Amino acid sequence: MRRSLCALLAVPAALAVTASPAFAGPDAFNSKNLRKQVTLDGVRDHQAALQDIATMNGGTRASGTPGYDASVDYVAGKLEDAGYDVTRQEFEFPFYRELDTPEFDRVSPDPTTYSTPDEFTTMTYSGSGDTTAPTTHVTATAGSLGPGCAAGDFAGFPAGNVALIQRGGCPFKDKAVNAQAAGASAAVIYNNTDGPLNGTLGTPGQNIPVIGTLQSIGQDLVARLGGGPVTLHVAASTESETRVTENVLADSRKGDSDRTVVTGAHLDSVIQGPGINDNGSGSAGILEIAEQMAKGPQPRNRMRFAFWGAEELSLLGSEHYVANLSEAEKDQILLNLNFDMIGSPNYVRFVYDGDNSAFEPDGTTVFEGPPGSGQIESVFATYFENQGLASEPTPFSGRSDYGPFIAEGIPAGGLFTGAEGIKTAEQAAVYGGTAGIAYDPCYHQACDTFANNSDDGLDEMSDAAAHAVYTYSRTKEDVTNGGRLKPGRNGTPTFSNDGAGTAGGGLHGHDHAPDAE
Repeated sequence: MRRSLCALLAVPAALAVTASPAFAGPDAFNSKNLRKQVTLDGVRDHQAALQDIATMNGGTRASGTPGYDASVDYVAGKLEDAGYDVTRQEFEFPFYRELDTPEFDRVSPDPTTYSTPDEFTTMTYSGSGDTTAPTTHVTATAGSLGPGCAAGDFAGFPAGNVALIQRGGCPFKDKAVNAQAAGASAAVIYNNTDGPLNGTLGTPGQNIPVIGTLQSIGQDLVARLGGGPVTLHVAASTESETRVTENVLADSRKGDSDRTVVTGAHLDSVIQGPGINDNGSGSAGILEIAEQMAKGPQPRNRMRFAFWGAEELSLLGSEHYVANLSEAEKDQILLNLNFDMIGSPNYVRFVYDGDNSAFEPDGTTVFEGPPGSGQIESVFATYFENQGLASEPTPFSGRSDYGPFIAEGIPAGGLFTGAEGIKTAEQAAVYGGTAGIAYDPCYHQACDTFANNSDDGLDEMSDAAAHAVYTYSRTKEDVTNGGRLKPGRNGTPTFSNDGAGTAGGGLHGHDHAPDAE
């Protein structure tokens, strides 16, 4: 669901959002007609179509595959039929896939075979290789940002050994590059919090296998190393090459082009599955909203519905879009709304914490968004409150497709129902579902199918999305109260994604977060 982020020092989130003052713009709460037209059945019909596309194309809709191309054709056709001006924006990207099932075993002592994806995964852009070798635990030395983050952390590393490294302090890629340079035959990076580690190295270039594994497995290996040698077997077979993919951009034919509302969701899945929650839910939701809005009153502000490609390989589609906007075009964007996973089966109603009211800032991964982001958060929080529904904040980390927008000082906000993060007992008491398991147990897996869904969650979140889209299609207010904050000024975020564990639903890296830790 990405960029490299530094360790997240989030404090526990409250179970109800404490947001900025409610947005009181014109028509702010007159979204009832649109919400009635945006139906659960309509959203599910689009998800069913995406499932059919995946089924006919090897079980995936990943960018660079025929399944994604067919998804683009489907979405673009629906938007054209609804009367939007549709642009298909092509761009090159570094494609990646695994060619065979990876292997990870403790050969000695006490031989054990670990399973994928429950206990380990190959990191995106990992190299290929098959090695059986002794293990060396790499720790941080003086001045290093974290274990394996500096070349000096590998001083005296025995060439050919497997490097065992804890997550934290710097991007996964830095750890992998340093391990490879030190002569490691493979790198095993273990989590520093509960839950799986689905990481990415951000770009190709690795020549050794790099895998991510559970905190418990890493800690067990470290403990065993205290009593003597540990031999590991690591194998991965991967492919990387340059391919072409597309974003789909659909503009309303009416509305002030100097006040453009960009509503986005990523359309691609991971290679491993059809991605009907991640992110067929967000894509289907905004497609249904776009179709129904086209039947109603003309918007005051121009509406642009964006379906991003190659999000799963580091937000590449949204980054390409934003990078190719002129300064004048950036200034025309009023705000960005982002919907990435809104139907998780064990869901929580998460709202991006645009004003950083719930999390402790650390300078790089949790911060106050550009001016106006807190207002967007308030629109969602107030809507849920008015519906008698609880909601809570999730870190505004830049690890989904709103990231490139806030990096340019464009206000953003959105919704999320949770990925690989673990639902707490307190959340289960408020939202229902099951404590102690992931919000989406099929996150980034083949089982993320049409059945991987909460009808209640998807219905509630698509209504909230429709409300916000309608509100900002009609408002005459200055969302930012002073214009776009230009990058590099007054603390506009730049990203260096590392990632520790998170409160508030886990990072969609997601995320799904490219080159993230």
